[in-house]
Amino acid sequence: MSKTLPRRKRASLEKDRRALIEEPPEEGGRDEAAAFIGETLGPLVRLARRHQLDLLLHLLAMAQLEAEEHVRLRSKRKLS
Repeated sequence: MSKTLPRRKRASLEKDRRALIEEPPEEGGRDEAAAFIGETLGPLVRLARRHQLDLLLHLLAMAQLEAEEHVRLRSKRKLS
């Protein structure tokens, strides 16, 4: 048997969604997050490669490329 969860009201769901999107004032913005993620994934990519974890290697490398691309495009727009 599985219990069904009580239905939540739309306003409550919207409030939760907004809380996830908004960042606390002590954290950086999207650009800083992308830069941090790109830097952090480097050692994880090397670890996955060393242990021949091919699927993880692929996913981590793609995430690293995406983060670096975001930073590159964002800095290019700021220069314009």
